[in-house]
Amino acid sequence: MGHLRKPAVAGAFYPAQPQQLAADVAAFLAAAPPSKAPVPKAVIAPHAGYIYSGPIAASVYARLAPAKGRITRVVLMGPSHRVGFKGIAGCTADAYETPLGIIPIDKAGYAQALAFPDTGILDAAHENEHSLEVHLPFLQAVLGSFSLVPLVAGDASPELVAKVLEAVWGGPETLIVISTDLSHYLDYDKAKSTDHAACQAIEHLDPAGLKDDQACGRIPVKGLLIEAKKHGLKVETVDLRNSGDTSGPKDRVVGYGAWAFTAPEGETVAVPEDAERIRANAPMILELARSSIENALAKGPGVTVAHPLPDLLTQPGAVFVTLKIEGQLRGCIGSPVAWRPLGQDLVDNAQKAAFQDPRFPPLTAEEWPEVELSVSVLTPPVPMDIRDETDLLAQLRPGIDGLIIEDGGHRALFLPSVWEALPKPKEFLGHLKRKAGMADDHWSPHFKASRFLAVELKSID
Repeated sequence: MGHLRKPAVAGAFYPAQPQQLAADVAAFLAAAPPSKAPVPKAVIAPHAGYIYSGPIAASVYARLAPAKGRITRVVLMGPSHRVGFKGIAGCTADAYETPLGIIPIDKAGYAQALAFPDTGILDAAHENEHSLEVHLPFLQAVLGSFSLVPLVAGDASPELVAKVLEAVWGGPETLIVISTDLSHYLDYDKAKSTDHAACQAIEHLDPAGLKDDQACGRIPVKGLLIEAKKHGLKVETVDLRNSGDTSGPKDRVVGYGAWAFTAPEGETVAVPEDAERIRANAPMILELARSSIENALAKGPGVTVAHPLPDLLTQPGAVFVTLKIEGQLRGCIGSPVAWRPLGQDLVDNAQKAAFQDPRFPPLTAEEWPEVELSVSVLTPPVPMDIRDETDLLAQLRPGIDGLIIEDGGHRALFLPSVWEALPKPKEFLGHLKRKAGMADDHWSPHFKASRFLAVELKSID
């Protein structure tokens, strides 16, 4: 495995013996309240000794159990307690080791995370740091095998943290873990009041509301709050206690909290299984779209699916088909929501993109050899909770979100691929408003926006 980052606080913060550690972690997880909540995309959990913070950490880690085998990468960021430095640090180790085993470091993740100014490698920040290490046995217990992107935050801005997290955000295969304790060494009542205020800031996704004395990991937490709002995540407080509640006196306590960040209720995304199935069937999907246009050119339009299709294409699905010639749009038609089998939607929209897009004349046989064809399979649109245009722009994820807007009978849609031509949110939204027949500066209390994701397949012909 190469160079290992050895355990630094085993035998102090948690048991050094593998059997005892596994038993303690299992007991903490078994005592966590049951929950039917969705698996979190991100969590905040404490990093003190297990006798103090173990029950609080377990309360949110228990929610990851259904994702064992699906979550294959963990991005873990905590504050530096022992080394002062500027920015965010990775390490040269090939893996982190705990008494429960070895966790390989995702070097490709490091390349993405440490590509910004004030990021880099600093082994000293990792050598004796407990804010990352104490989380690993819990993660090993609930997830089994996974790779790790371990990051220590020094004197960094929340905006830098947000950029780093965005770079490694990934899909449902990636879990974000932020490590922090709350107030330190206040009396019990003062700690409860201070920790409640910190909890309110986290619940409202309000980085400015989290004060310096409320969390040792405030910088990583603030960066996550920025990203959580941008990605439309909902936050739930899972546990909020202190060492006076778990194990210790009440005159000088340390506060602990656990929070789960999940996609809005009802939102579905292209989970790896679906995306992989779609991409695995890409040649057949693209050929079906092309052959439907070729048949229409030869025999006239008609929605037919003449040969057996895989189960994927017999299930309800929504698809857009886009045609370009020399990089210029030549037709684009699709369904924003699923209402019929995906294969039928594909064939129908391919022919409509070629022959019924009102912006263009019908495609001709002479043009057909020059056509570049792409197919976008959509996830269901999810309404966005927005206060105003500034809020909408802040929540948009360039390169990720497709967007539907509507107001006063006007409606329009952009696929995620449009970000390639319009990479700035303000520009992206302005062009979409024009497409809908609205002015660039249009806004009203009735303005609605929904976002969706897409798996895009491009023809290589």
